[in-house]
Amino acid sequence: MTRTVLWILAGLLLGLFIHIVVVLSLPGLASESAWDKVLRLETQDRFTVLDQPQPGMPNPLLLDPELAYAVCQIDLSIGPGVVSGVLPDAFWSVTVFDRTGRAVYGTTNRSGIGQSLQLGIFNPVQTRLLAEQQLDITEGLLVVESRLDEIFVAVRIAPAYPELRDRYRQALSQLTCGNAA
Repeated sequence: MTRTVLWILAGLLLGLFIHIVVVLSLPGLASESAWDKVLRLETQDRFTVLDQPQPGMPNPLLLDPELAYAVCQIDLSIGPGVVSGVLPDAFWSVTVFDRTGRAVYGTTNRSGIGQSLQLGIFNPVQTRLLAEQQLDITEGLLVVESRLDEIFVAVRIAPAYPELRDRYRQALSQLTCGNAA
């Protein structure tokens, strides 16, 4: 009886170990990361509004066809990153991802930001300089720290009606993105 329980316990532990190894190794085995896909869009220091996915057509970034998207890449080794602009009074979200695809920060207009997006993105050295008041920032700037220098920012807007999609895509194209001067 105890021998059977030990075999069952050993089998469960082995299964758990194999499951954890497989789940943790899958991102490294992917042939192409989100970073690689965004890199091809040539979005360095500027927002690129993405085309709406069409039914039956390839959707490599797995975008929701109901949302309008814009992405931008920033290299924090050059200097702090700044994302700013005014977005429509509809649901929108902004997420900062590092090169590994890890979400560093995310927020929505429902968090009290309103329509104005003012985001400062810093690496750890720049954050320390900011804390020592050696970097000047504008009032109201949301401060985000990324441990990696290579990041990309994704902004999503949910049009209430399909007729508003073009207006929202225009608002996304007016956002600014890049390194602080």
